[in-house]
Amino acid sequence: MRFVLAIVAFVVAAVMIVAGIAQRTVFAPPSHIEAATTVSGDPRYVVIDGSVLNAHPGQQTLTVTGAPQGAKQLVAYGRTADVKAWLGDQKYVAVRYQKATGDLATKAVTPKPARSTGTGTSGSTATPTPAATPTPTPSATAGAASSGKTAATTAGPNPAGSDLWLEEFDGTAAQVTRMNIPDDVSVIVASDGQKPAPSNVSVTWPVDSSTPWAFPLIIGGLVLLVIGIALYLWGLYTHRRSRGPRRKSGPKMPKLPKAPKYKPTAMIETTPRGRRSTRRARVILPVALAGALALTGCTAGTNAASTPSKTATPLATEAPDAAGQLPPAVTVPQLERIVKRISESAAQADAKASADLAKERFVGPALELREANYAIRAHKSDEPALPAIPASPIVLSLPQATDTWPRTVAAVIQSPKDAKGNEQAPIALTLVQKTPRDNYQVEYAVSLEPKAKVPNLAPASIGAAVVPPDSKLLELPPEKVAAAYGDILMNGDKSQYASQFNPEGDTLRTQVGADWKAKQKAAVPATASLTFTSQPGSGADVAMATNDSGAIVWTDLQESQILKVVEAGADASAGATAAALSGVASSKTGIQSDFGYQLAFYVPPAGSKEKITLLGFAQGMVAAKQIP
Repeated sequence: MRFVLAIVAFVVAAVMIVAGIAQRTVFAPPSHIEAATTVSGDPRYVVIDGSVLNAHPGQQTLTVTGAPQGAKQLVAYGRTADVKAWLGDQKYVAVRYQKATGDLATKAVTPKPARSTGTGTSGSTATPTPAATPTPTPSATAGAASSGKTAATTAGPNPAGSDLWLEEFDGTAAQVTRMNIPDDVSVIVASDGQKPAPSNVSVTWPVDSSTPWAFPLIIGGLVLLVIGIALYLWGLYTHRRSRGPRRKSGPKMPKLPKAPKYKPTAMIETTPRGRRSTRRARVILPVALAGALALTGCTAGTNAASTPSKTATPLATEAPDAAGQLPPAVTVPQLERIVKRISESAAQADAKASADLAKERFVGPALELREANYAIRAHKSDEPALPAIPASPIVLSLPQATDTWPRTVAAVIQSPKDAKGNEQAPIALTLVQKTPRDNYQVEYAVSLEPKAKVPNLAPASIGAAVVPPDSKLLELPPEKVAAAYGDILMNGDKSQYASQFNPEGDTLRTQVGADWKAKQKAAVPATASLTFTSQPGSGADVAMATNDSGAIVWTDLQESQILKVVEAGADASAGATAAALSGVASSKTGIQSDFGYQLAFYVPPAGSKEKITLLGFAQGMVAAKQIP
C-alpha cells in the first residue's frame, strides 16, 4: 500500500510541477496589447481621442515615428474641446479604435467653417490665419505624386509651446510617451505645422501577465515529491523486515484446568435491587437526557446566532451632477508651466529692456507700464526696474470656470527675498487668453499689500465665474471702482465714496493721496500751477466671484499731473523721469505727466457691512509730454 501511495504522490507531484512551469513559460499570457496604424496623405496634425487610448485598461504608451524631422515632432494632450478649438479650420486625421479587429483606423476630418455669433464661444473665436508656405518645386510635387501622397500647400500653426496643452513632449521625448488620460482628453501629434506629422502611430496597453497558481503548484509538487520519496523508503524498510528468517514453533503447552466459577449467594450480593435500584436508574436517565438536551441546545443556539438578520439599507449618497458644471480654464500643473514660461519671457524682456519681447507675454496696463519703464531706463540709469515675475511657488490660483474664450486666470506667486535678505511682497497676476491659439498674457501685475486679506475663493479644481463689469450685485459695479477710488485719491475723506472704501492698510493712499497732492501743490513756485486729474484707464475691468458673493476686481486708473507755467518768461522743469519720456527737460508752457495705477480690490456683495479693500497695486509714470 505504501508503494501505491508513493507512486500516486510521484505522479501528482510531476503533474503539479510541470503545470506550474508551463504557466510561466509555454502558457504565459502576453505582457501587453498593441494596436498600430500608418497615416497616409501627409497631414499636418493627427488627433487621437481619449476613448481610443482607453480602449483597454492601464497606462497607455504612445509611440510615433516617421516624422520628416525628428527634432521637430511633437506630442501634446489637452481637453478634447480645447484641442478641437485650437485646430479650428485646420484639417487633421482622426485615429479610431476598431473593436472587431483590435487595430487602429484613420479618418480625414475637415472642420466646418465656424459661424460668428458674437457670443464668445469657442466656435466663434477668431483664430489667426495660417501663413502660406512657398509653392513646392516641380520635383517635390512629382515625388509626392509618385508616392501616392497629397502634400498640403499651406502651413498650419505651430502647436509647440501652446498654453492650452496639459502636457507636451517634443523631439526624441515625443517618440515614446507614457500617459494615463481620461476619455475627455485627446492627443495631438504634429511636427511644426509646416512639415507633415509622424506617419506611424501605435498604442500599447499593459496586460496582467501574473500567474498566481504557478508558484503554489511548483511548491506543492515538490512537497508531494518529498512525501512520495518518504513513503517509498518506508515501504522498502518495512518490506525488508518482513522477509527475515522465521523459527518453527515447538509443541504446545498443555492447557491449565479451569477454575470453578464463583457464584455469589443472595446473602452477600452487593448489587442493589428493588426501589433503590429503580431510583438510581431514574436519576441516571434524566442526567443523560439533560446532557443530550444541553448539547442539542448549544447546537440550536449556534445556528440561531449565525443566521443573518435584516438591517436597514443605507441611503445612497449621490455625487453632485457635474454635467452642467463648466471646467476650470487651466489645471494647477498647467498654470505652473504657464507662469514659468511667463517668468522666463519677462526676465529676457527686462534684461534687454525690449518692448517687443514684452509684448509676447504682456498686454494692457501691465505692458504699458513695462514699456514706459524700459524707455525711462534708457535715459535714466538710476531708474529702478519693475519687480520681476517669479516662476514659483504659486500660493493661490483662481481659474475661470469656462469652456469659451477669452479666458481669465488669476495667480498669486510668492516673491523671493531681495539681495539684502528682506521679504518682498507677493506678485498677483491676472492672465488673459484671447483665443485658443493665443498664449496667456499678463494684463495686471500688482504687488500685494502687507496687510491684504484675500477672501475665500473657489478651489482651483472648480474655478470661479467672471462677474460682468456692470453687475449691481456688488457694493460698486466693477466698472465704477476705478473712478470712485480716483476720487478718493483726489479728495481724501471728503470724497463721496470715502465711506465705502477701507483706509486701513492702504499704502497707496498715503503715497499719492490727497495729503501728498496738497504738499506737491504747496511746493510749486508762484510762476507755475500744479493740478491733478484722474480717469479710468484703457485696461479692461476684470472681476472674479468669491465664495461670499463678492468679487476680486482688477482695474486700471490713470492720473495726470499738469505743471503749467502761469508767468511769462518762466520755465517749468520736467524732472528726470518726465524728461526721459518726453525728451523735454524744461518747458516755457508746461509739462503733463501721466501715471498708471494697476489696482486690485476686494468688493463685497451689495448690502454687506464690509468695505471695499485695496489688495494690491502697481504704479509708475507711463507717459509725459510738453503742454502746447
